[in-house]
Amino acid sequence: MGGEARSHRTLRVGEQVRHALSEILMRGEVHDPVLSGATVTVTEVRMAPDLRTATAFVKPLLGRDEAVVLKALRTNTAYLQSEVARRVQLKYAAKLRFLLDESFDEGGKIDALLRAPAVARDLGGD
Repeated sequence: MGGEARSHRTLRVGEQVRHALSEILMRGEVHDPVLSGATVTVTEVRMAPDLRTATAFVKPLLGRDEAVVLKALRTNTAYLQSEVARRVQLKYAAKLRFLLDESFDEGGKIDALLRAPAVARDLGGD
């Protein structure tokens, strides 16, 4: 039962961290030319069971400049951590890690595959 409550708590805190990060990025609070010129979606935040580490999955709009945006996020990690800690009250400030969300790419590949003429014909059941 304890593990179930903990996983619910990690999901809840992860969503709070995701919301705080999204707000910071959306409002352009990070004084970085790359981040102020990019629209970045925080798709998910996974918290470690002890809530001390948060892995944020991000996706720049239309997948543009992913490597550059990821580097800018990592460069500004200390600022982002302090801002998230201010907004999400935890015993310890969570250490942030940023990774690209590859699930959109997978979805796009699957969508393209489903639209391929041979596959569409087979799925059509004609």
